Amino acid sequence: MRILIAGGTGFVGRRLVDHFTAKDDEIYILTRNPDKYDDNEPNVKYIEWLTPNSQPELELEAMDVCINLAGESLASGRWTEERKKSILESRISTTREFIRIMGALRAQPRVYINASAVGFYGNSETNIYTEDTIIPGDDFLAEVCNVWENEVDEAKQLGIRTIKTRFGLILDGEEGALPNMALPYKLFGGGRLGNGEQWMSWIHIDDVINAMEFIIHKHDVEDVVNFTAPYPRQNKEFGKELADALNRPHWIPAPSFAIRTILGDMADLLLQGQYVYPKKLEEHGYEFIFPDLRSALQDIY
Repeated sequence: MRILIAGGTGFVGRRLVDHFTAKDDEIYILTRNPDKYDDNEPNVKYIEWLTPNSQPELELEAMDVCINLAGESLASGRWTEERKKSILESRISTTREFIRIMGALRAQPRVYINASAVGFYGNSETNIYTEDTIIPGDDFLAEVCNVWENEVDEAKQLGIRTIKTRFGLILDGEEGALPNMALPYKLFGGGRLGNGEQWMSWIHIDDVINAMEFIIHKHDVEDVVNFTAPYPRQNKEFGKELADALNRPHWIPAPSFAIRTILGDMADLLLQGQYVYPKKLEEHGYEFIFPDLRSALQDIY
């Protein structure tokens, strides 16, 4: 396959590249700085985009699969009003350009996959959300996901099978949020965050990669797909499992007011959550490698 990826040098993108190049697929990575990367990497080509004179479509052949993971990180700084605007605009601008590029190719891809997040659903300690939930939440993250997904839907006008992957908390031992979550436990200071009742809808990085390939080849899968394991856990339970995996105590809570003092609105990432069930993956027969948190954390640690 020929696969075009935006965000291919990031956390999930790099793992996808490794996975598909191991299968001898051809990978084309859109980046602002192609000169930073080794262009002799087997089966990988870096192509400039989002710069004043870039025309990536001129360097691309017909693509089989297009995957857009690009967008400013939610966790790279305090959520000032300016930064909130930047988070939203980065997702809109990259998605619009990605769809423009697809439309300019001499043949349309078979499938277009665009990242989103379970933040679409808003926050609740009691509701269970599946892909059947169509009303977004009313907080900042829900607004970002809703506007972002509306931009993604423009690709349907090109006649491309379009999928929006709503990622939960992606677990990996080296990248993502888990190493920062594990650090207090490694220092013997871990405990629940806030009241500990908030749901954490998580997924192991290996299931992210395998499920991505699964939906590429399942031609009847389209629109929204929740990328979460089937058994979410509340923060207080998640912390205990993490402590057990690290052979450390789970005992020092971090109060909500302290977290909000440090992080401001970004504290919502830690103090709020939602129970999200992967109904569509299960209905289409996807078998999780790590369906439960204990096996996922034991694999990582």
